[in-house]
Amino acid sequence: MKENEQKQTLLRGANIVLPHGVSTETDLLVARGRIARLIPRGMDADVRADEVVELAGLTLFPGFIDVHIHGAVGVDTMEATADDLSRVARFLAREGVTAWLPTLVPAPVEDYARAAASIENLMAAQDDERATHAAARALGLHYEGPFINSAQCGALRPPYFRTFNQPADVSSLPVASRVPGAVRMITVAPEIEGGIALVCELKARGWIVSIGHTRADVATLGEACAAGARHMTHFFNAMSPLHQRTPGPVGWGLLSDEVTCDIIADGHHVAPLMLRLALRCKTPDRLLLISDAVAPAGQGDGEFRIWGETINVAGGRTANERGSIAGSVSTMSDGVRQMLALGVTPSDVSRMASANPARLLGVATEYGTIETGKRADLTALDTDGHVRLTLIGGRVAFDSLGNA
Repeated sequence: MKENEQKQTLLRGANIVLPHGVSTETDLLVARGRIARLIPRGMDADVRADEVVELAGLTLFPGFIDVHIHGAVGVDTMEATADDLSRVARFLAREGVTAWLPTLVPAPVEDYARAAASIENLMAAQDDERATHAAARALGLHYEGPFINSAQCGALRPPYFRTFNQPADVSSLPVASRVPGAVRMITVAPEIEGGIALVCELKARGWIVSIGHTRADVATLGEACAAGARHMTHFFNAMSPLHQRTPGPVGWGLLSDEVTCDIIADGHHVAPLMLRLALRCKTPDRLLLISDAVAPAGQGDGEFRIWGETINVAGGRTANERGSIAGSVSTMSDGVRQMLALGVTPSDVSRMASANPARLLGVATEYGTIETGKRADLTALDTDGHVRLTLIGGRVAFDSLGNA
């Protein structure tokens, strides 16, 4: 396929996942990096396409958006250069991901500064038309912590956890300030010292606040929601479990319609029955898929060193030295396949993998659905749910179809 963004490309023959259903009678024209037209099948005689791509037998989804990922292909976002992050972005494109939030873990201030600078440099360079490869676009950054509960630390390092005392505690978190519109997301536990004031301060500064790594009671969670924390991080994981007398984050999250939740559907973090429970309570309109992938993703089984300890990967499951799950080695396409296997419709899966993440990040006018005028960020899956083609801004980022 040609790489010239100025050309017009007709994507023909696919089943297209639109916001309110799957069309089997529509083709799609891409021009200048955007979705130019949705064309009734067989009505493209007047379309002057420079290229026609046949997608018969495939399903065309909006590109996936991963709001929680720590790395892949041996690259850890805490230690990566901008070039390292570019390698991750190219790997993600092969997995149908067209946008992502590099995610940071609690660490010393100097490590945060270095990691944030690399993300900023990546974002500043990713629109360069001279780039050889299209790749998943970093939209900002996500801090998982440091304002979280050490009793629900998961694989994170409690020595670097913090409480909130003054606005300067937020100012100390570096962000991609040189890049206009860079998203700032953070996972916090509202029950920590100063937690509700922290949520208020973050919201006042334009952060997206998510609740996670928490043992908060229902009253505290309600206060946090009122202050602006209306999302939950890797739901069910790293939070106190549901109990009949202390429903905690799980019970509150399941029943709070104003709250969205992201979830790791890798077959290890959450049992299929619990995925069904989340779907029943939250509906696909309030659930997001995430990978929570760490550096070993894409590297196979073995031992790897991340976050100051050895991580073992066996059979697609991570385990740290304490035997706890330490992130995942899955991808968004794995989560999509898992949900499709549970009988979730392509339209609903698309909401969880694309539209809902775009809405959470405040970028839904550009990303997340297949609609005229939006970015041509698209991924085509075969009947087994494997990625066969990815376009990012109309450019080919991955192609296993054999197009010239």
